[in-house]
Amino acid sequence: MLMKMLGTCLVVTMAWIAAAQAADCPRQNTLGTSRVLKVDAATTPRVGLKSFPQTLPLADHEVVLTFDDGPWPPTTTRVLAALAHDCVRATFFLIGKPASEHPELVRRIAAEGHTVGHHTWLHRNLGKIKPSETTEEIDHGISAVETALHGVATTTPGTPFFRFPGFASTPATLDLLQSRGIVVFGADFWASDWNRMTPKQELKLITDRLKVARKGIILFHDSKAQTAAMLPAFLRYLKDNHYHVVHLVAAAPAVEPKSAH
Repeated sequence: MLMKMLGTCLVVTMAWIAAAQAADCPRQNTLGTSRVLKVDAATTPRVGLKSFPQTLPLADHEVVLTFDDGPWPPTTTRVLAALAHDCVRATFFLIGKPASEHPELVRRIAAEGHTVGHHTWLHRNLGKIKPSETTEEIDHGISAVETALHGVATTTPGTPFFRFPGFASTPATLDLLQSRGIVVFGADFWASDWNRMTPKQELKLITDRLKVARKGIILFHDSKAQTAAMLPAFLRYLKDNHYHVVHLVAAAPAVEPKSAH
């Protein structure tokens, strides 16, 4: 009985230490990152209520911040600066072509503790192209991002996270990614920042949606100037309203890149 109690205490203590480490920040009164959530493709192959019936196991007032369509130096750098100021970690779904053009920015995203996912090579709508082209679009994108990160071309992603451009999946592409152990991310709600609006308008839109949802995976685009300008105010809103940021990582250890032949 004593050993069982000691074991339980150890588990609780380790969980507390992990949470404390996630929240550590050299600046006081910042939002921070509350905890790290490991996402396993075997148990959660597809997440995001806008596209799928299930999402991540988040508690009330927990949010996951995700950014699509980077890297784009004029705006991604501003997004990274805002996240760094508040010690917040996010997930970036990168397009292969700009990743190949700005590898130093891809490496910076990873070096600052963010998770790097994949978003195809050219951001084409995969529901409207040939299956052979679909596979090439996915693999070329993965290889470009992995090359930028590690200097080695591989179609096996170190972090097996993927988001379809425009959420345009098909049964075949979903099956393909699941067979390769890659988690497909939708979103629970979004900022609609593909539409032109002011930072103030975007802030109101996303906070109004958050008041309704109360938790979830949020989609932004780090390629949008209005989002980069709005983000510091949104992070302040999260802190002032007692929200907690959850950082996502892959459940399995990162796969060592293998040379493409």
